[in-house]
Amino acid sequence: MLKNYVYVLASLLIFTGCKSLNINKKMKSSFFENQFTGIYIYDVNADKVVYNYNGTKYFTPASNVKIVTLFAGLELLSDSIPAFKYKVDKDTLTIQGTGDPTFLHPYFKDSTAFNMAKKYKKINMITNTIADKKYGPGWAWEDFDSYFSPERSTFPMYGNVLTIQNENELKSTPTFFENTIKITNKGYGREELLNSFYFDKNRTKETAIPMIIDSLLITNLWNDLLPNKVNLIKESAIKPSKIAYSIPSDSLYKRMMNVSDNFLAEQLLILASSTLSDTLSSENTIDYMLANQLKDIKQKPRWVDGSGLSRYNLFTPNSLVEILTKMYKKIPQERLFSFFNIEGRSEVLKDGFSKDEFPYIFAKTGSLGNNYNLSGYILTKTNKVLIFSFMNNHFMHSNAKIKEQMQFIFKDLRDHY
Repeated sequence: MLKNYVYVLASLLIFTGCKSLNINKKMKSSFFENQFTGIYIYDVNADKVVYNYNGTKYFTPASNVKIVTLFAGLELLSDSIPAFKYKVDKDTLTIQGTGDPTFLHPYFKDSTAFNMAKKYKKINMITNTIADKKYGPGWAWEDFDSYFSPERSTFPMYGNVLTIQNENELKSTPTFFENTIKITNKGYGREELLNSFYFDKNRTKETAIPMIIDSLLITNLWNDLLPNKVNLIKESAIKPSKIAYSIPSDSLYKRMMNVSDNFLAEQLLILASSTLSDTLSSENTIDYMLANQLKDIKQKPRWVDGSGLSRYNLFTPNSLVEILTKMYKKIPQERLFSFFNIEGRSEVLKDGFSKDEFPYIFAKTGSLGNNYNLSGYILTKTNKVLIFSFMNNHFMHSNAKIKEQMQFIFKDLRDHY
């Protein structure tokens, strides 16, 4: 019996060693020699580190930050999104924004605020409770009119973007700008400091262009909905305390993760801060999470925004695996995996990863120029769950080539671990 036990133990050690050697061989290839790479793989049920290569080194995470933003939402928000705080005084409704991004959003189209506001003669809106600047620290200035960089705000409307359609005729949402869009022969976008939009007459693809969010625009957009009823105020003797809720929180999480939506991620951190104080602040949420739910992380991250647009963010593969592990231990697997992209089937994983009959990677991508990362969960053929973070920074290859090399390792783990 002892002899058989020793034989089985030796076989397991050889197997694990071979697996590490297979990954080591791949990592020592010329492909990876001129870039920064970190891999950390953890068998959560066996409580064992399967592989560690630069796992404690800091990397630019890009949209892998959304994993941590998701964790903040799951920890601080209830099962429904707080749309706004309010108080009623006779025929007057006073509303204070919480940062909910879903109101009249092109995807969610939530109308909770509109449906309540139209019942009253006068609506006072408090929108100056946000500490965040319109852009996050370290964002690229030239992205001001790119669809992935909407401004952050207290009470977003329409996703804080102008959506233009031009199939049979030019249409815009909101319609407020429809008659002022300049038709051009080439290009589309917005003037840097003005809500002055232009659009290529031959472009038929639906296009989102960020708006400049200020008090004048908010007033105009609301008066377009409810003429002469809405006033923006800075202070009020009436302190809104009741909370109106909009959509199920999981719907917001899934959309943010599946299409890697930067705007939803940024507003999610702001939303989470509304549960901590009346001041809306991404920094407050980050500080709270680092001091509480993430206080035991071995390598404290530099976490500065919700989306990962900033190159100031720094996380290690090990710290991302620790956060993914915390979620795995708290949230039922089916629900947790539903937030993550499925390889070969999702918006952001469909290119470069093959479509297997049975999905085995549930993960979040993170990409910026010369950076591509993937962190999440692998289901092996023996039903083991591996939690991993595979980070690639400062490479000169194409993303497709990086994904190809990563997939060799993922499939090897799936088939043989």
